[in-house]
Amino acid sequence: MQAVDNEHAPNRLIHETSPYLLEHAHNPVDWYPWGAEARARAKREDKPIFLSIGYSACHWCHVMARESFEDTSLAAMLNKHFVSIKVDREERPDLDEIYMAAVQIMTRRGGWPMSVFLTPELEPFYGGTYFPPKDRPGMPGFRTVLQGVIEAWGARRSEIARSAAELTRLIRQATSGPHDGAATLDASILEDAANRLQQTSDAKHGGFGGAPKFPPVHALGFLLRQWHRTRDAALLDMVTLTLDRMASGGVYDHLGGGFHRYSVDDRWLVPHFEKMLYDSAQLTQAYLEGYQATANPAYGQVARETLDYVLRDMTDSSGGFYSSEDADSEGEEGKFYLWTHGEVVATLGAEDAARFAQAYQVTPDGNFTSHEAYHARKNILHLSEPVTDAALGALLAPMCTKLLAARSVRPRPGRDEKFLTSWNALMISAFAKGHQVLGDERYRTAAVRAADFVLTQLVRDGQLLRTRGGGESRLPAFLDDYASMIAALLDVYESTFDRRWLAEANILARSMIERFWDGEAGGFFFTSDTHQGLIARTKPMYDGAEPSGNAVAALALMRLGRLVNNDEYSAKAQCLVEATAAGMTSAPEGHLRMLWALAFHLTPPKEIAIIGAYDSPEAAALLDALHSRFVPGKIIAFGNPEAEDFAEAEKAIPLLASKKPVSGRAAAYVCENYTCKAPVTTPEALLAALGEGPEREM
Repeated sequence: MQAVDNEHAPNRLIHETSPYLLEHAHNPVDWYPWGAEARARAKREDKPIFLSIGYSACHWCHVMARESFEDTSLAAMLNKHFVSIKVDREERPDLDEIYMAAVQIMTRRGGWPMSVFLTPELEPFYGGTYFPPKDRPGMPGFRTVLQGVIEAWGARRSEIARSAAELTRLIRQATSGPHDGAATLDASILEDAANRLQQTSDAKHGGFGGAPKFPPVHALGFLLRQWHRTRDAALLDMVTLTLDRMASGGVYDHLGGGFHRYSVDDRWLVPHFEKMLYDSAQLTQAYLEGYQATANPAYGQVARETLDYVLRDMTDSSGGFYSSEDADSEGEEGKFYLWTHGEVVATLGAEDAARFAQAYQVTPDGNFTSHEAYHARKNILHLSEPVTDAALGALLAPMCTKLLAARSVRPRPGRDEKFLTSWNALMISAFAKGHQVLGDERYRTAAVRAADFVLTQLVRDGQLLRTRGGGESRLPAFLDDYASMIAALLDVYESTFDRRWLAEANILARSMIERFWDGEAGGFFFTSDTHQGLIARTKPMYDGAEPSGNAVAALALMRLGRLVNNDEYSAKAQCLVEATAAGMTSAPEGHLRMLWALAFHLTPPKEIAIIGAYDSPEAAALLDALHSRFVPGKIIAFGNPEAEDFAEAEKAIPLLASKKPVSGRAAAYVCENYTCKAPVTTPEALLAALGEGPEREM
């Protein structure tokens, strides 16, 4: 590799707010952000565009930056022959989806950093992911790739144009949403999906399939919902095995809480060490729901530790949540999280270290098998089995606290401190549900502060925005921002019963329909008309690491439509489920979050009105009982007939209409389709009315 020049002037990325883009602002590459200026130059100078898409916590993105984008000779090739554009995929998921589809069509694989070559009309004609600086067996070097594209651009332009046009046609076809006829919506779709997951489940280590293993949050939530419908113990067993193995493995941070992105092996031991906010949010919900279903205190503890990690390390003073933490520190992947046996002894003393090492599998030779020399004799903390003995747990807890304190003085991995609306929304939901299930007031406070942060700092002229960094909010929001935020506001309402949040959810729902709904074919586009310069307007139905925006919108509109009795919301949600029915039948693994919505659609939801003084012990007991069980299809409203605004509450939320306390005590009304059973005043009677007996599944 050529010498790195660190003395050149900053490029155009210096004016961006994304930490990932700012990391490249002093590359010798003449980077442009995505926009009209770069496209105009490519057309004017008749040059191909080199598009590089990555994100701040991406290990291989950092590697390619060091090896190639800081190399002055490679930068010179890019600057002479290309217009180079750098994109943060987290800020622009629309571009990431479009051009990832291109890379997958071309190479049958995908990943980041994504490297794509475009015509000045933004049509892709060649691409891949990470390229090393020099040729390796089976992998061309970046210099070779650049030289090949330069030669092809000069000698085979008509061939490139034909290839780019055909590839663009395939992208539009692949990302335009479902076209096949709707299948019948019935419980057989749910049953078939559960059977498919059973066939691919790992009965030894949990999860599905082999290595690498990503936390299967969508599958866990679906299986829990199907278990609740059928009470098939085998479905719950799949969930608990996976929850147990993930929480015991190295993919979980046993000292600081929270989860790493994925495991490179099939037993959840060796993680890819980056930490993503959306994982913290979705895994918190998975463990909270597991806790509700089983009463296993270990699941509640994992949820609590993950929420506390986000409060401690990922929450800004403004109330917003940061995006991610890198895998690397001091140039080494995982260094912040790994321990030698000697470091454990030095921190805990010989006697405690012996107990800790036995529990967390720490050895003098290390347990981290890796090709990287700097991992020699290092240990990934993990448990062979969950700690179920309370006395042992109490003994280990202060040791973990000491080790966490010792770890906190190490140089930390980089943190991406931008705020993304959809990711903040997922975390708001997690904190709201954490308060409901665990009863910690800090979690409700965090949910409310973050919801207020989004609605004040990420809104401009009534329009939701995607990202905020450096004190500046930018970019029109996407479908998943709107859908996830509507769901989050419903969760905050059900934690506070402040109708402000319901009103804000209504505003966003109307805006989402106006901006994103396809009036001809149905379904929501990912982008609104304000997103310009795209070669395709996608309509994503498949889940990725984050749930499909259409699936989140479907369930959110079902819930909101029931609460405010809005038939348009319910009709739009049903349209979404019907449009995805064939996909849920043929490829359920890719439509698991829409299967959550289908389960809600097929089973009349429990509509629960709590009537009385909000701060009364009786009301608190009813709410505690309600949240102690896993009841996925439920709508909750709260009203106090003695309040001055109760008439307004009845009008806004029909479920509250004409309901009163019983003999001066707070009462719960359990209803279906607004037809209610007799009110109850005790937790036991409420659980019985819900069909949830005192026994718990274990």
